Amino acid sequence: MPVIAPMPAARPSRITDLADRREGADDAMAAGTTVDHLTETYRTHYRSLLGLAALLLDDTASCEDVVQEAFIRVHSARSRVREPEKTLAYLRQTVVNLSRSALRRRILGLKLLSKPMPDMASAEEGAYDQLERDALIKAMRGLQRRQREVLVLRYFADMTEAQVAETLGISLGSVKAYGSRGIAALRVAMEAPA
Repeated sequence: MPVIAPMPAARPSRITDLADRREGADDAMAAGTTVDHLTETYRTHYRSLLGLAALLLDDTASCEDVVQEAFIRVHSARSRVREPEKTLAYLRQTVVNLSRSALRRRILGLKLLSKPMPDMASAEEGAYDQLERDALIKAMRGLQRRQREVLVLRYFADMTEAQVAETLGISLGSVKAYGSRGIAALRVAMEAPA
């Protein structure tokens, strides 16, 4: 038959320890920063803390939010601030930490924004390309018929010189001659002011 042992004597002492701790916490609360002291610190140092946040952040709304949040956090943890004269130091450190967090969130937000495709042209580039195409078409129209045909087949249709010669029914030497004269004429036309 199992033997039932009496409860150990240590357990009542644990309950007593918990009661002592609660009393100690109440004493610490009394020794910590009071609401009145925190209110006075708010009145006295709000602007200087706002200035500190402004050095770390760029917009007024974020600075105000950070300072307000710092006061809320220090108010919530006022029992841990054993020496009331250190309240301002805790507030300053909290403002710095909250400002860092705000900056980290902004940087992360910027990284997560969709990035434009690397080969996407901007509107200005598109307009410039269109102007260049128009100038090239105008210059091509100013070439001799054979020069224009050779350049179009060679560079736009991507044919070899032999294929161009066969298509146009001319010799390979003629293709080279028309091609080089056509390119020289295009270069002059494209460099000339409009």
